[in-house]
Amino acid sequence: MKFGEEFDGQMVPEWQQAYMNYPCLKSILQEIQNSRERSRTAGALRPKKSVYRNFSGLTKRYSRAASYLDLENQDIMVSTRIGEDGFERYETSIMRVAEAGRESELVFFKTLDLEFDKVNHFYRSKVDEMVKDAVGLNKQMDALFAFRIKVDRPTSPWTSSETVSVDVNALDSKEQRRKSLADEMGIEIKESNGGDSIKESTPEALSVLDRIKLNKTQETPLSTIRNILKLSHQEELKFTRENLKKIEERLKKAFIEFYRKLRHLKNYSFLNTLAISKIMKKYDKISSRNAAKPYMEMVDKSYLTSSDEINKLMVRVESIFVEHFASSNRSKGMNLLRPIVKKERHRITFSTGFFVGCSVSLVIALVLFIHARNIMGTAGQKLYMETMFPLYSLFGFIVLHMIMYASNIYFWKKYRVNYAFIFGFKEGTELGYRPVLLLSFGLGTLALAAVLINLDMEMDPNTNDYKTITELLPLFVVAIVMAISVCPFNIFYRSSRFFFLAVIFRCIAAPLYKVSLPDFFLADQLTSQVQALRSLQFYVCYYGWGDFRLRRNTCRSSDVYNTFNFIVAVIPYWSRFLQCVRRLIEEQAISQGFHALKYLLPIVAVCLRTAYSLNRGNNWRLAAWVFSALATFYGTYWDIVHDWGFLHNPSKTWLREKLLVPNKAVYYVAMVVNVVLRLAWLQTVLDFNSSFLHRETMIALLAFLEIIRRGIWNFFRLENEHLNNVGKFRAFTSVPLPFNYGEEEESR
Repeated sequence: MKFGEEFDGQMVPEWQQAYMNYPCLKSILQEIQNSRERSRTAGALRPKKSVYRNFSGLTKRYSRAASYLDLENQDIMVSTRIGEDGFERYETSIMRVAEAGRESELVFFKTLDLEFDKVNHFYRSKVDEMVKDAVGLNKQMDALFAFRIKVDRPTSPWTSSETVSVDVNALDSKEQRRKSLADEMGIEIKESNGGDSIKESTPEALSVLDRIKLNKTQETPLSTIRNILKLSHQEELKFTRENLKKIEERLKKAFIEFYRKLRHLKNYSFLNTLAISKIMKKYDKISSRNAAKPYMEMVDKSYLTSSDEINKLMVRVESIFVEHFASSNRSKGMNLLRPIVKKERHRITFSTGFFVGCSVSLVIALVLFIHARNIMGTAGQKLYMETMFPLYSLFGFIVLHMIMYASNIYFWKKYRVNYAFIFGFKEGTELGYRPVLLLSFGLGTLALAAVLINLDMEMDPNTNDYKTITELLPLFVVAIVMAISVCPFNIFYRSSRFFFLAVIFRCIAAPLYKVSLPDFFLADQLTSQVQALRSLQFYVCYYGWGDFRLRRNTCRSSDVYNTFNFIVAVIPYWSRFLQCVRRLIEEQAISQGFHALKYLLPIVAVCLRTAYSLNRGNNWRLAAWVFSALATFYGTYWDIVHDWGFLHNPSKTWLREKLLVPNKAVYYVAMVVNVVLRLAWLQTVLDFNSSFLHRETMIALLAFLEIIRRGIWNFFRLENEHLNNVGKFRAFTSVPLPFNYGEEEESR
């Protein structure tokens, strides 16, 4: 693998603008090489060093900084100055420049200096942030130690002579900062043989508990109500084992995330240093100079490589985490701190291919079976389409949506969209496209096998008496899927299943939970699965009212069922509407009000469609048409302009300035397809009838088109979110800390 590809592959995606622009520097080197080749072709000679230069080896004076370097043979000289912002700036001067490629060489070093200044500045700013976070974690650990003491010995009579050893300097890299922090917390410092142990009297250690409260880090419906009533977000300290366990778990997550930031920063320093080394070696090779050595000596003295703050913090975090969160088991602690390297398993690829083959084979067998037995021409064909087809179509909706999601993951990875971070998956637990395809085709194989068995048992005279069992087959498949979804054992990707169920619950409980991106993303998916929800409603009716015993459909003749048919269609839009209202109140952003309108219009359209179906008047029909059209066009506008971020720059290409897909035609095609498929949704609302397709077939086809539209929407929606994160260098999750200090509350 070429270094450029490796360099791109190891970048933190959200920091990609802060890395060395390696491709740009390579392109400038290519220009230098082309200029030299043209010069050689024209007969120009490369400038050579004069062998008749003045001899000054005995009389020349050397400076301390350059005593090891003969300035007469130096190709470049790097100078340092302090900018107005207090950061170092580097300028490279070329001592002897050949006429061929002169301008390109000057541009090369100018660009290289600017890129290095950018990298050095970014690294220093991030290190400063890490030091500040370390001080915050230090204070959290002080509170944890005091809390542990209180829990372990709540009634012990403390005396001033009792002491507890607390390593409050474990996260502080500067001696001065350590002393100032100790003075601030009222800790008496005593030097010991190790030099880093601090002794404090137990009453003084416990005094920190008087200044802190517990933060409510996990929001519940009750905490939401307290927030509405403007009650305190903190709770009084209760010194129980249960609270101690929760606090330790929160701090463990905070340390893991903090250590992850440190690892990324260390890798950032290494990659950029390596990129500079590689590009300078290429420059020396093309220009026949010896500029790499002096430039890399400057790089080695810069903050990017000379600072050891990150290494010290990593060592201290490892020590603290192993001792206090892994029971001094280093192997266990480091396994928690280090990332879980996911290995591609060949059995997943094999199993996916196996189920794909099974699905294709079953589809072919099903077509041949229907044709051979002329099922479509039988008298019971219409009844089958009204009863069994809606039951089995549920699996088609789910499988297609999973396939679209798998394709989304594939293209997100291809274009380096950090979907795992955006969705908030626990590191190492996110599913790739192969496992998702495995699950989707596995479910497809199971459903197709059930359809084939159903038809065979129905047509075979030997099994014709088992009608009840035949009708129960789709219910058995649903039961299997539900059992796997809630299975508590660590099989079938338990972490992903529980994450999905938790997000589903928050969508149902909207607006009682704070809205995060996974919540509203999944709620948007549910708005495209209205027909799947209606299929579930039909399951309840068909099997709950006993119609399956005689294969009859009395559901559609029930006013209650028809009313709930439209209520079910409204539920996803209502949930999404409440999420927008919650964000409007919390964020005070008027855009969320307009966003809520996107989901309110379909609700009104569906209600008017319901009124029209019950009353059958021209006024109701006209109102349903108008609001359905408004919902369609407003939703299309919001998709393209706000969710995808397009059409903001009409003077140029109507697209965003930054795009991940190189071919811009893809974006224009996606916009056109989104408009066309939005009109398909209008068909589901207005209930057009087709003379050559059964009503249930038409409904299923339109539902498939909506799922495809949602799959396309998913890619561009996350691309826009990723580019927003890149613009803000937002690469890490903010982990809420358990303790809240009084001074923090006052500073807010």
